[in-house]
Amino acid sequence: MEANRREFGRAVAGLAAMAAAEATPVTHAVQPGVKLCAQAPAKPTDSDLLFLNQIGAEYVSVGSTPDLRTADGFRQIKERYKSAGIAVWNIGNTSVHNMPEVTLNLSGRDQKIEEYKQYLRNLGAAGIYYTTYAHMGNGIWSSGSAAVRRAVGREFDMASPDKQGVWDGKVWKEPLSHGREFSKEEIWENYAYFIRQVAPVAEEVGVRIGIHPDDPPAPVLAGVPRCIFTSFDGYRRAMEIANSPNVGICLCCGTWLEGGKQITGKDPEEMIRYFGAAKIWKIHFRNVTAPLPHFIETFMDNGYYDMYRIMKALRDVNFDGIVILDHSPAMAGGSNAQTAYGFAYMKALMSRANAEARA
Repeated sequence: MEANRREFGRAVAGLAAMAAAEATPVTHAVQPGVKLCAQAPAKPTDSDLLFLNQIGAEYVSVGSTPDLRTADGFRQIKERYKSAGIAVWNIGNTSVHNMPEVTLNLSGRDQKIEEYKQYLRNLGAAGIYYTTYAHMGNGIWSSGSAAVRRAVGREFDMASPDKQGVWDGKVWKEPLSHGREFSKEEIWENYAYFIRQVAPVAEEVGVRIGIHPDDPPAPVLAGVPRCIFTSFDGYRRAMEIANSPNVGICLCCGTWLEGGKQITGKDPEEMIRYFGAAKIWKIHFRNVTAPLPHFIETFMDNGYYDMYRIMKALRDVNFDGIVILDHSPAMAGGSNAQTAYGFAYMKALMSRANAEARA
């Protein structure tokens, strides 16, 4: 009888150990240090790969095309870049990035959540261990464009009657983008409903989800509050709700600077020093002319914030994710000119931060 009890105890302990092992999130080691990254196409030409090699880009972030949004498609993208010695860090999918169905609890919400879960599984199966998510209910807003050193940059003015939100071919306008006003409580409840379902899948497949700020971080746009990913307090509470090692932050510094400390509570450097490399996994590196109510996206060296403070903070906290040029003004020479200018500027700032750290 005693022997049977011992056997039963050992069996229970074994099952408990197995359950604990199954519940342990999958993690993947990465090389230390800041990784400069370029935005790149899903189907790069030989010329695209040559350009990336020439500017010294060792990492890329890719937006997938609809025909490649499977595990095999993601592997295809990854292998194409690998042939040129370039690592794919992230593969995005606009269909599950800004999802009004999820953010606003519209018809089709659960189907969208299932689509997102499958996206995570596809990433994990392809060996892509990071993705960016945004919880915006009515897209990225602008009011037009403006001249920046004779280049063209996105402009947003709260007073403009022409402002509108756009995402994945959809357009939203004032006064009410979805026919009614939503409450802050709804937006929080909808986030919690989503993240508590997808976080376990992210942990299971070893994919980190970095959540992007609302762009722009205006308190309300067309009846939809932007009350979570627009402030330090919002991010801190959102991380507590997720309660997952696989849910963190994509810190879009341009969006954060659009808000300014009067909205965000902390500037980009302060966010980096508070959350550190344990929660911030991707940096969108861009500058703007001024905080809300009116800003223009400008060159890194032409905005109101000293971008070196960001790079130095990343170096100080031992950041090991990617830093990528974002929303650069359109230049003569096309996208390659924009990328080369931004990449070289980031590289110079990183070299300075490394040199000062060794001094």
